[in-house]
Parts: sequence; structure tokens; C-alpha cells
Amino acid sequence: MKQLKCACLDGLDATCVDVEATFTKGLPSFSIVGLASSSIQESKDRVKSALLTNEFKFPPLKITINLSPSDLAKSGTHFDLPIALLLALQNEKSVKFDDFFVFGELGLDGTLKDTKSIFVLILSLAQRGLIKNVLVPVSSVEKISKIPNINVYSVKTLNQAIDFFKFSNKENSKNIFDNFEYNSVEVHKKKYFYDTKYVLDFTDVKGQVLAKKAALIASAGNHNILFEGSPGCGKSMITKRLQYILPPMSLEEILEKAKLDSLDIVEPDFSPLRVFRSPHHSSTKASIFGGGSTTAKVGEVALSHNGMLFFDELPHFGKPILEALREPLEDHKILISRVNSKVNYPTKFMFVGALNPCPCGNLLSAKKECRCNEVEVTRYKNKLSDPFLDRMDLFVIMNEVSSNDLADVTSSQLHKRVLDAFVMQKQRGQTQLNGKLNDEEITKYCVLQNESKEILDKAVENFSLSFRGINKILKVSRTIADLSMSELILKSHLLEALSYRKR
Repeated sequence: MKQLKCACLDGLDATCVDVEATFTKGLPSFSIVGLASSSIQESKDRVKSALLTNEFKFPPLKITINLSPSDLAKSGTHFDLPIALLLALQNEKSVKFDDFFVFGELGLDGTLKDTKSIFVLILSLAQRGLIKNVLVPVSSVEKISKIPNINVYSVKTLNQAIDFFKFSNKENSKNIFDNFEYNSVEVHKKKYFYDTKYVLDFTDVKGQVLAKKAALIASAGNHNILFEGSPGCGKSMITKRLQYILPPMSLEEILEKAKLDSLDIVEPDFSPLRVFRSPHHSSTKASIFGGGSTTAKVGEVALSHNGMLFFDELPHFGKPILEALREPLEDHKILISRVNSKVNYPTKFMFVGALNPCPCGNLLSAKKECRCNEVEVTRYKNKLSDPFLDRMDLFVIMNEVSSNDLADVTSSQLHKRVLDAFVMQKQRGQTQLNGKLNDEEITKYCVLQNESKEILDKAVENFSLSFRGINKILKVSRTIADLSMSELILKSHLLEALSYRKR
């Protein structure tokens, strides 16, 4: 019996699969067992055609292909190549597959094709140190070669793959990240990459000085933020520009983003621009959090990991969606359970919400009359529960647009300040940005000046701050201190953080 290594997706992660082949006496047949889906069962015809086209003769034996472990449901056309290799090399006693993983879809003439799942599978295996050598189609190399610490070998056809294992002249590809073209900062011998192309620039935003300062704080510390203001005051305009001034990304985060892009059936670009997701308020709960009748699939919350999730017209989202959002915002992970699968995925994203002050939007306007009565305003506000609002770090009420408003800052200037604050956080030894620190890390890194401690004690007493509320104030004030290049949280930093709390 010969066997090759392959893999399949189990939720968000890859599981190793041993592809085994036996040739026994009996009526000639070709069967695949091991909970193989229809896409794998169809591979029998593709494999037969590819082998016969290349002058391979099927033996008059009973051929059985087993995909182990047999209790795991498997799918994907990338099993074509390992199955074909086992059949083609059945009589080659000297051939050893060693620790090679093999992936690839076969054309009817024996050419090899890339599939959407190959990159995700190999990246998932590499992140856990389960893979070292891999053989893939040439069309897969551009993406796969960006994964560090693995040897990538490529072939164009089935015949080349057969010769690859018959002979020992193996040349692997080089890692493309060795000459990554983006700017970077280095902290503790680790590089973090960022882009300086500002497709949308803050020079377009006139006025709104307070909102832009809050946006800067949210970006530098990865804090959740809520903008409230009249229609057209610039809530969405500011939010869409936040993506370009977010902190730099490590190589691991860039690869994780590419993995999520592949799961979302989007071609990954491997840029250090953090992801921006903005679902419509009519989206279903399953599309936001992930779901499916039998297998759990990722939703917007998972796809926003290490990036931004923007809910425009926040109160118009369904109450169940907003309440279910509390868990990923607090615990930075979520578990989706279905009959046949359970998926636990990380959700460390920056949440941004935008809402009007009332249903008609003119409650705060000095020029337009509000058409809402008190009951309508109360009902509109009550769509956002206190436990949900308690997950927000910053609250900003935006002014109306004035003809005297001027553009006072560029995205480049804001991004420079974010980079400086990011370096400070990493130099302290933080693995997470300020907005995602846990209780132990808050005690360690959010060090208050003596005068600041007295102010915080008074604020707790006067404003009845909850334990979560105190931690939010400390984390925001830590980011404000970082933007001021201060090691300690001073009185001015704490007072500014208190000014952003929910009133």
C-alpha cells in the first residue's frame, strides 16, 4: 500500500488527510471511500482521463482509494493529483513520498490547475508547523511562495509530477516576502508593513476637529468608536478614510488576511492594508456571524479579523444582531455551532458605528426642525441596549457642516502619529494594541500618574462607572498618552479619555 499526504478544511483550519491506495485481486473497479463528497467522487473520471491520455494502462485489479481519517467529511478537487500519482506510481518500488504534501486539480489532458482552497489549506498547516514540503501546480506558486518556512515545488502537468518523484532533481521556490515592496517599521527585530497610498484622504474632511481626533485615537489603539450626528455631517466620510491610517501589519497578519480573502472567494493581494467590511443593515444574522444548515461558514465578523467592521445606520440593524455582537466585541472570539460542525474563530477587529440622533436625523440641527416626537426618539435610542453601548470605547457627537470649515490635517500626518504610537506599544512588549488588552495587561501597561489616580477615583464615584467602563477609560487614556509620546498616563490624558465616554 502506498500513501500520500493531502488536507481538507474543517471549519477555518486544515486537517491532514492520508490518501491511501490498494490494488487487490477481484473484478476491475475504481472506488473512493472515506466520506468523500461528490466533487471528490467526480475526480475518478478526471483521473482516468488524465492517465489514459498520457498512455497509462489501468491494471485489471480492484482499486480502492481511502481518505483517512474516514470519519471526517471531505470535499475539494485538489485531491485529484495525489490520487493520480498513487495510481501512476503503483509499481515504482523505489519511489518514496516521504513528508510531501500534494495538491492540485487535474484537467482531462493531464494539466494541473489551481483551486481556491489550496492556499488556505497550506497556510493553515504551515501556521501550526504541520507542513514542510509541498508539491502544487505552477499556477498556485505565486500565492503559496509567500508562506514562510515551507519548501514549495511546482509542476505544470501530471507527467512532470510523476517525474518529480521518480528523479531527485528538485528545486524549490524562494519566499517572495524576502523582497516585499512595502514600507516597514522594525521593533524587537520583527517587521511590520504599511502602505502610504491614501486612496481616500482626510484632506477631504473639512471641520469636525473633535471627530478626527477621536478617529485618530481609535485607529492608534484599535478602539471601538461610535459617531452620532445629523445626516451629511461626515460620519461615513471619516470612517471610510480610517482604513488607510490603521496600524501596520505583521507578516502573520497579512497571511491571515489573505486566508480570509480566499475563504471569501476573493483573490488575495497580500497588501498591508487592513480589511474594511461594511454590511448593509438588511443583512441576515447568518451573513454577519456565519452559518449554514449543515456546515458553519464564516460571516462578516470573522472576515473583519485584524481589520474594521463598520455598521452604518446602526439602529436599523436587527436587535438580535446587535445583541449577538456583544460576545465577539468583548471576548474577541465567537463559536458557531451546527449539527455537523463547530467553528471557533478570532474576532479582533475595530468596530465603528454611525447613527443619527433621531429617526429624521434633525434633532441636533440648528437649522432644520426635528419631525420626531419624544416617543419616536426614545424608541429609536432604545434599539441600542446599555450592555451593547458598554462595549464602545469612544462616543463622538458631530457638529453640522459649516461654510467656514477648513481641512486642517492629511491622512499622511495622521498615519505618522499612528505609526509612532504603534511603535511605543510594541516597544513596551505588548502583543495586542491598547484597545484589546486584557485585565492583566491593563494593570501592567496602563500606569497612572498619582494625580491621575485621584481623578479616576472621583470619576468612578461621580459617574458610577462599571468595571468594564473603568477599563475602557484606562485603555483610551493609554492610547492618548502614546500619541503624546508619554510613558505615564497624565491628568490631561485621563480627562480627555473621560470626555469621550457615553453620557
